Amino acid sequence: MFFHFKEYIKHLTNSCNKHGVHSPFVYDFITKCLYKKASKEDVSFFEKYRFNLKTSSKVVCIEEYGAGSRVFKSNIRKVSQIVEVAGIKRKYGLLLMRMMSYFEVKTCLEIGTSLGLATLCLQAKEPKMLLTTLEGCKNTLEVAKEQFDRFGLKNIKVVLGDFKVTLPKAVKNNNYDVVYFDGNHTKTATLGYFKECLKAKHNNSIFIFDDIHWSQGMCEAWDEIKKHPEVTVTIDIFQWGIVFFRKEQRKEHFTIRL
Repeated sequence: MFFHFKEYIKHLTNSCNKHGVHSPFVYDFITKCLYKKASKEDVSFFEKYRFNLKTSSKVVCIEEYGAGSRVFKSNIRKVSQIVEVAGIKRKYGLLLMRMMSYFEVKTCLEIGTSLGLATLCLQAKEPKMLLTTLEGCKNTLEVAKEQFDRFGLKNIKVVLGDFKVTLPKAVKNNNYDVVYFDGNHTKTATLGYFKECLKAKHNNSIFIFDDIHWSQGMCEAWDEIKKHPEVTVTIDIFQWGIVFFRKEQRKEHFTIRL
């Protein structure tokens, strides 16, 4: 936890707001999407879904494939506790909703479904979007699928299995407008997913990496991603690293304070 706090202080020191950005593309994204206030309807939709999970009495056994939890000591966990500790926070959930609408996303890949809270945010504003979501834990995925049915989420392809097997199949012969990385938060796995997903990107694709400052390894992974020759623009908002591949943009890296 001390490492994470230290990284946050560093982020505050090095970050700027919209006034420190001179790229028109990035400036528009910050002012018209990143800093835009969420609508009451979006907040209400998000909170209804989250409340349904927070009040659940279900208990599930977690199959861990990634770095594990800093909070939970057992793999037997209450759904209500999982969403409280590990579920996407409202600020970022609402931002996902705005981003999908702002960029008019038609195809999306999510690596790490969990309870489906971020999945909801990815598709809520673009219901016709074709969304593929990958999850390694059968028990949490069952909860997510129940929620998708309850809230009428359609056009979601749910894939269960180890990402080493399911991810190559998901990217084969596919292009995605957005890839949301929220699976195994280790350096090796993150870089592996990134390189695999490069096969499915196009010029306007957006990669969103969760927890880029979670550990020293994740910080190193983020630094390597920024240096990749196909990456042109990156935006570090501390919780996420947002990556663009637009060839018409010169290579720039931004650290933005939310």
